[in-house]
Amino acid sequence: MLVVMQNHASPEQIDEVLRAIRELNLTPHPLPGATRTAIGITGNTSAIDSRSLEVLSGVSECIRVTKPFKLASREMHAADTVVTLPQTSIGPGTLTMIAGPCSVETEELMLRTAEFMMANGVKLMRAGAFKPRTSPYSYQGAGLEGLKILERARAKTGIGIVTELMDTDNADAVEAASDIIQIGTRNMQNFSLLKRVGKMKKPVLLKRGMSATLEEWLMAAEYVMAGGNYNVILCERGIRSFSDHSRNTLDLSVIPPAKKLSHLPIMVDPSHGVGKREFVPAMALASLAAGADGLLIEVHPDPDHAASDGAQTLSFEGFKKLLESLKRLAEPLGRRLN
Repeated sequence: MLVVMQNHASPEQIDEVLRAIRELNLTPHPLPGATRTAIGITGNTSAIDSRSLEVLSGVSECIRVTKPFKLASREMHAADTVVTLPQTSIGPGTLTMIAGPCSVETEELMLRTAEFMMANGVKLMRAGAFKPRTSPYSYQGAGLEGLKILERARAKTGIGIVTELMDTDNADAVEAASDIIQIGTRNMQNFSLLKRVGKMKKPVLLKRGMSATLEEWLMAAEYVMAGGNYNVILCERGIRSFSDHSRNTLDLSVIPPAKKLSHLPIMVDPSHGVGKREFVPAMALASLAAGADGLLIEVHPDPDHAASDGAQTLSFEGFKKLLESLKRLAEPLGRRLN
């Protein structure tokens, strides 16, 4: 349910509505707008008589939200969400780049990569300190020491950090080290983890599960938002299908319906989507044309010797060429890279 307040509703009137909602054992979510405030309500609203709220001072109307994902739905929040960071923003009109190696390696390499990114206008660097790997014998990441390396790279260059949280045990450490917390595809329906990041103040990058429908993906976002963290960024990274020509099937067809149903920004990870570096630039350009708000690209100064996922990772030179191509395509589409 959505309670729409009148244009000039006072803070006291809004507080009174919030109190009335809580007395009904429901959770209110104030959604300030340019001209008026709306209040989303989550919980079991089916037995609630909307007239009990409509009679309160300052209330314009109550609207039933039909989608199961309430807070992530455009029914409750019509305008596009813009996720604002100290370094940049993610939302309509822009194409935000997040780039860097698959995993944290040496401090020297991470600092070199951060300096390269900043010099080329990329303000967010991706790198995993904890790596969920299919094989227990594969490189699992640098762990807590990797987080310290990322923090030092941010302190020296000013670049924003995007890194993955795999479990609740390391939640505080990852939150401190990152500017965006990534939830990987294997954890998209790890509900304990989603509830934990819902309590955080940092934006959450939510990767689509490898077999997840659009509704399941948005319901995972709802878990985070229901906890009070409304800064959720969706990320398409490829789904599992019968295809044998790429690592995954990059489902760019999900972008238009996701934008129709939800106000959340959506990014694309073509590196994991195709798994082969020679195909990453084409799918990155296609992602921009399909309406993506940003891209995650794996980049390494020496991809052939990367600790993980080198086959899908671009070199510095290859990434610079991709940036130029993206800039040329972005202009006629009314977009700008940031």
